[in-house]
Amino acid sequence: MNFENRKQKVAAMPNFLIRVGRYGFFAAGLIIFSVCLGTVGYHYFGKISWLDSFHMACMILTGMGPVVEMNSVHAKLFSSFYALYSGVAFLSITAVFFAPIIHRLLHILHVEENDFK
Repeated sequence: MNFENRKQKVAAMPNFLIRVGRYGFFAAGLIIFSVCLGTVGYHYFGKISWLDSFHMACMILTGMGPVVEMNSVHAKLFSSFYALYSGVAFLSITAVFFAPIIHRLLHILHVEENDFK
């Protein structure tokens, strides 16, 4: 998934849309992995139902905060580390998703008019 450099023309719209789709698919995979990790962890360590574990993982991953109070030491440790992971994952996933869009915008602004003649 290479981007064009400053000496190349801006990618055609179909190529750009394919690139956005690829990066979006990768970002979705990271989201699914992160939610599954949190769901299994909350279910195992927090001893809560699968639905509540999924809800808790989604809320933590999006930065909304915890829903269920953790009672055991292991559950609190997992919840703490998952919250730290989620903060980094959320920013990383956002960067992955917007990378081709920001690159295209900056590439359009950087290309000189005489490059197209």
